[in-house]
Amino acid sequence: MIKNTMQKGNFHTHTTFCDGKESVESMVMAAIEKRFISLGFSGHGYTYFDSSYCIKKEEINLYVEEVKRVAEKYKSQIAVYVGVEQDVFSKESTDTFDYVIGSAHYIEQNGVFACVDVDAETTQENINTMFSGDGLAYAKAYFETISTVLEITKADMIGHFDLVTKFNEKTVLFDVKDPKYKKYACTAIDALLPYGKPFEINTGAMYRRLTTQPYPSIELLKEIKARNGKVILSSDSHDGESLGFAFDMVEIIVKEIGFSSTLLWTPKGFEEIKL
Repeated sequence: MIKNTMQKGNFHTHTTFCDGKESVESMVMAAIEKRFISLGFSGHGYTYFDSSYCIKKEEINLYVEEVKRVAEKYKSQIAVYVGVEQDVFSKESTDTFDYVIGSAHYIEQNGVFACVDVDAETTQENINTMFSGDGLAYAKAYFETISTVLEITKADMIGHFDLVTKFNEKTVLFDVKDPKYKKYACTAIDALLPYGKPFEINTGAMYRRLTTQPYPSIELLKEIKARNGKVILSSDSHDGESLGFAFDMVEIIVKEIGFSSTLLWTPKGFEEIKL
């Protein structure tokens, strides 16, 4: 159960329709047990060059139908919505879904797509082969990609803004304290802010013990706050146990940074949750 938190919803949720570990109904039951008031599913949208992690194209309708079936079954206990996590390189329509998370999972160079969240070894190999070992150039390419995610996907929120750091805490691939890194990240923040969409504060890598900070990092959250950006909490859950992971701690962090509220998505627009 989530304790001492006003945010009782999660909209970044995966199931066995993509790379999640549990069914739609199992995730809803876990959310009810934790006393969530809402749960949004965000199966990975289909990407034509890599189908290993996303909903199969022929199963998209089945995914939508199953979420709607379960939503109806449990409507007296929780509000359930069907969304999609749309990668910036996906070419599929998002019209079927209630909401969209816009994310960047790849860097593209000369027609070659490199996934940024496989593992540390693959990341280092990509840095070596695509960027001549220059980790900061790799980070720059990532932030240039994520800076276009709202323009391309028309998303309602920005997914794991600095996903490029997923394996950087334990295996130092680039220096996040380098002024160049901060410049690249802040340039992307500045490109996204005019759309008025929230950055999700994503605790998924914390749950997996890959990082000790959420996405975006505390330093980047400070930059977002300084620019009057908005945030929404997310646990990027692939199993029921992770739903709402570290929300209590993150709420304390964002309050200390100076945020007075987080957001909660609803079909009628974002609801402000005071801290």
